[in-house]
Amino acid sequence: MTEKPLDDFFEKFLNKESVFSNKRILESKYTPETVPHRDEQIKQIANILAPCLKLDKPSNLFIYGKTGTGKTLSVKCTTNKIKEMADLRGIPVCIIYINCKLKRIADTEYRLIAEFAKNLGKEIPATGLPTQEVYNLFYKELDSKEQLVILVLDEIDQIKKAGNLILYNLTRINQGLQKSQVSIIGISNDLTFADNLDARVKSSLSEEELIFPSYNAIQLQEILRDRADQAFRKESIEVGVIEKCAAYAAREHGDARRALELLRVAGDIADRGGGNRVKIEHIDEAEFKIEKDRVLDIVSSQPKQFQATLFSIISIYSQRKGMIFTGEVYELYKGICSKIGIIPLTQRRLSDIIAELDMLGIITAKVISKGRYGRTREIDLAIPHGTIGKINNILLKALELKEGD
Repeated sequence: MTEKPLDDFFEKFLNKESVFSNKRILESKYTPETVPHRDEQIKQIANILAPCLKLDKPSNLFIYGKTGTGKTLSVKCTTNKIKEMADLRGIPVCIIYINCKLKRIADTEYRLIAEFAKNLGKEIPATGLPTQEVYNLFYKELDSKEQLVILVLDEIDQIKKAGNLILYNLTRINQGLQKSQVSIIGISNDLTFADNLDARVKSSLSEEELIFPSYNAIQLQEILRDRADQAFRKESIEVGVIEKCAAYAAREHGDARRALELLRVAGDIADRGGGNRVKIEHIDEAEFKIEKDRVLDIVSSQPKQFQATLFSIISIYSQRKGMIFTGEVYELYKGICSKIGIIPLTQRRLSDIIAELDMLGIITAKVISKGRYGRTREIDLAIPHGTIGKINNILLKALELKEGD
């Protein structure tokens, strides 16, 4: 494309009226002032955290729920109000929010503690110090003044990469503080996360627990309409679009975040097509695009142990359709590890990876009992059939394997 046609293209783009009036309303990072259908959960969070306004340490809180059920928004809504009230009355309350997954800091204990310190204003080198020294610097900064710190760890299950020790240290943190106190809020999409924790960590971390239910189709419609009224121009959404978005998301376990993403991508497709309305067929296109992009991005970004496990599952599936069992995946997985030069994990750890692939929606893994022979998982692929070949190619390249290995 030459320079002149490009000028014409961008000129037309600037002059064209978009279907959106404020697209940011539909983005995942947008925090609304209210969270529909979560009044009861917000009230419970507020009741648990309210003592911090009297500088009394609230109980640690652990919040479970599937993706897109309003967990993070509800916590942010509550802690923002607490911070406003504290600032207004001169109460030294500090809120630290960290998404352990997005910041990619949960791989090592060092990085995680350094990130905590950074949020308190203490810069720590990315490498080079003993881990205990990093802890000492963090504790010193934390206890430098009288304050109540609420540490919100979103996607706390990512911390397990750094091991149970860091969670154990965090739950014992107040024992070494003189001026300040810390309360922890853990948020997780993994409903089984706490079950796999050390018993000492679990008893300290999960002083209070709250489970967020999935949204139903009617609730999703109300959420979508409220956001759409703010995000789109008047009459730019065809009848039935909101209902179809809600139906897709309800099918995906009531994921409001996915419903909003679907509506936003459908609006982008409508804009690129030159139309002035979002139509039902745009939702179908958006659904296909999101699903394809999501799965491919997840697969390409996973560690080699995850990729080897998924490659083993796909290899068995391609040879015979039907249910696959953990034992046969493990046997093939060990052979793959030998070929690519990595040490195979134990079968128990492989089962954990299979559970995570299930949580990501790439496979379905149902635990079944085999009586005195123990338990196993019945595995099936949950990805669109048309993307299996692309995923296999990504895995072949990532694992440096050839077709037929």
